[in-house]
Amino acid sequence: MKTASARRGGPRAADGLRVLVTGASGTFGRAICARLTELGAHVVGLDLAPRPDDPVEVLACDITDDTGTASAVAAAIDRLGGLDLLVNNAGIGGPAPAELPPGDEVRRQLDINLLGAWRVTAASVAALVASRGRIVMVSSRMAAMQLPLAAAYGASKRALVAYADALRLELGTHVGVTCVYPSAVRSPIHDSTAEAGLSLEGMSSYEPLAGVVDTVLRAALGRRVRRDLATTRRGAVEFFLARHLPALTDRIVARTLAARARSGAFEGAELAAGVVRRHRGTP
Repeated sequence: MKTASARRGGPRAADGLRVLVTGASGTFGRAICARLTELGAHVVGLDLAPRPDDPVEVLACDITDDTGTASAVAAAIDRLGGLDLLVNNAGIGGPAPAELPPGDEVRRQLDINLLGAWRVTAASVAALVASRGRIVMVSSRMAAMQLPLAAAYGASKRALVAYADALRLELGTHVGVTCVYPSAVRSPIHDSTAEAGLSLEGMSSYEPLAGVVDTVLRAALGRRVRRDLATTRRGAVEFFLARHLPALTDRIVARTLAARARSGAFEGAELAAGVVRRHRGTP
């Protein structure tokens, strides 16, 4: 007999759902794991540095390691007895101006944000196909609307969406794939950028963590598999404009950057020296 929720087309029940979450000891991951557990899901996490107070069992895993990732995913699936939902949440940020040659920081972000998700997903495919499961990719607004001085993060998240698109075409008969696009949430992911003097505080409006978690749950539990989900109304507008009126969003971001550069917001930041010189009209 169908429940009232099912008759109304409400969300699927999370009770008993077998879930794997990457980056499970971080700001987003801990909150996602806690909420899913509260709803009755069985959750195992992966993280480079599990914490003693994690809300679920978290296996130590370096998702930049091919062999180690495959082994950790297999161990998680064994503990769960299968897999119904994969949340690719692990990610890092950091300063990476597009005008400078790609170095270790760029490679690190691409390896974790894109290739890490790819490794975990590839190791999970058989179990997800067997369960007719779902994959949720925690991407970023910057996958659609790039911000300056953080080229590696935006490139990695846009590439993650392209990877999700390919997965959807290949697995769509059996596995649902959804990309979620948070804007900006206060978390340690911004620390390295701020320490380099490249804080983009004036270019982003922060949103509550709860909204990101709610959107991940909508992607995971909604009756209909959604392709893309923004986490706020403002984010949905930005996503729409970036997709359909990119020249307009470029102008808005460029004007904001120019104002910050001229105001001295990047004073002393070596990585932003070129931007500052150009906007101040100096050689």
